Amino acid sequence: MNVMMCAKTIKAVTEARAVADYALSLGLLSLPYLSRTSTGHLGAALADAILQAGVNYETVVRRRVNRIMALFPETAVMRGISTIIFEDKTAEFLQWNHETKLVRFVRLATFLDRESVCDVETLREWLSLPASKNALMRINGVGPKTYDYLSCLVGHDRIAVDRHVITFVSNAGVRADDYDSVQRVVSFAADLLQIRRRDFDTLIWRHISSAGRPSPIDAQFALPFSSDPLRVDVRVAVF
Repeated sequence: MNVMMCAKTIKAVTEARAVADYALSLGLLSLPYLSRTSTGHLGAALADAILQAGVNYETVVRRRVNRIMALFPETAVMRGISTIIFEDKTAEFLQWNHETKLVRFVRLATFLDRESVCDVETLREWLSLPASKNALMRINGVGPKTYDYLSCLVGHDRIAVDRHVITFVSNAGVRADDYDSVQRVVSFAADLLQIRRRDFDTLIWRHISSAGRPSPIDAQFALPFSSDPLRVDVRVAVF
């Protein structure tokens, strides 16, 4: 490990300790919560990942995702999604009229179809490939948060950095420079706390979104709750 890498590691460890200590001081780990299972519905996962940015999750996204799972069982696999797109029913499927997210959904689904993603299992495997992140981010409007968020939906153990996570890190007294730095620090803080990263993400989301007031409802992802371990628990490299 060279001097620069060593300094970077020490800085990340120190900042992660500060974030972990801040979480403990708030009593976050004492709050009841249930771990989230991964979804088995590809159409719901893609819709969730595309719609969630910049809107109220509970009032806008959750009901749409739940509706997709209930009314469009055929879109649990790519063949069904492709049919929706071919028949020009994407707006009806997503219950969305703004062109930007409609186009983004079509581009994401079409790209993944070309990558031979046919269901959630193959998407999970594809997202594990070293080149998948950069490939996905070549889609206009898809950034690192969408990649990590989608990874969480299908079962990978990652932090999807959003404004809630950035606010939490800042409140802990840590100055975040960029997406990767924040993700590294919060991921390592979760490891120090011996909690799954996606669960720490959920606790942070609840704390910030409720202004620190405990909420009995976890609303970050429109996925079912589970007290059982995730089927897939893949750690990303912190350093």
